[in-house]
Amino acid sequence: MKQHALGRTGRDVSAIGLGTWQLGADWGAVGEDDARAVLDASVAQGVTLFDTADVYGDGRSESIIGRYLRERPHHGVTVATKMGRRAEQSADNYTLDNFREWTARSRRNLGVDALDLVQLHCPPSEVIAADRTYDDLDRLIDERAIAAYGVSVETCEQALAAIARPNVTNVQIIINPFRLKPLDEVLPAAAAAGVAIFVRVPLASGLLSGRYTSATSFSADDHRSYNRHGEAFDRGETFSGVDYETGLRAARELAEALPDGVPLAAASIAWAASRPGVTTVIPGARRPSQAEGNAQAAALLDDTNLIADFDAAVHDVYDRLLRAEIHPQW
Repeated sequence: MKQHALGRTGRDVSAIGLGTWQLGADWGAVGEDDARAVLDASVAQGVTLFDTADVYGDGRSESIIGRYLRERPHHGVTVATKMGRRAEQSADNYTLDNFREWTARSRRNLGVDALDLVQLHCPPSEVIAADRTYDDLDRLIDERAIAAYGVSVETCEQALAAIARPNVTNVQIIINPFRLKPLDEVLPAAAAAGVAIFVRVPLASGLLSGRYTSATSFSADDHRSYNRHGEAFDRGETFSGVDYETGLRAARELAEALPDGVPLAAASIAWAASRPGVTTVIPGARRPSQAEGNAQAAALLDDTNLIADFDAAVHDVYDRLLRAEIHPQW
């Protein structure tokens, strides 16, 4: 597995990491044994980055990761967590006292003295713009509660504001064949500033797995059932904000553009990982086979012709089916 520099931290992380929202059981039930099997499969494939959050299962994901890694003292895994979504999304809640409380809880869940990397979890735009936010995060570094910090964002405007801050390690943002806008300005700006980019939702909540049809159903506690129109949080987090039927059509066309034997999911992950300026891609997995398939997509990065041909197909499908609806947003 290729390793890339994590900003200016001196750490390296795998080109494909693991997102662990699913391990919090927010996408349907996942037992702890199953969750640990996913972590095992990922590590076996060379994954050295787990991305989690205090809100995933209200701390369940962090706690499972913490117990798993404590049993492996020489694991070599960087854990990136996120904070802020357990509170009402008001700028008034983003205070130093709350940052201390939130990071202390995550440290307990993970069983560590200091967090490797903490990211503000898609906070309000005014939080990203405020000088005080970064002063407070710098204080947490001085207090040795965290080693580094970043920002997870919804929009390109938010990403550019965070990238402009000198001590931001990473920005996490949605990039996939259905979400191309960050390629225009965000990736070049991050590369110029030495800021790492974490790509989340690389499979558009599974639409780019190639497994879904019009008849596919999701459990009631799965955000793909209850957040299609932004009922619970930003609509762009579910299917990347793409209309479900339109997404199915786009996914079919992309799958047809690939050579026989190349899965759409693997190609989509490899395509995202190959974008200049991307540090790591963090697909999620509920089963070991999914984790293995996600990580094995790294092998496609060496096939430059395949990536170039798929990139052409991605832009063609996006321009015809998605750009008018998606590009003006986020």
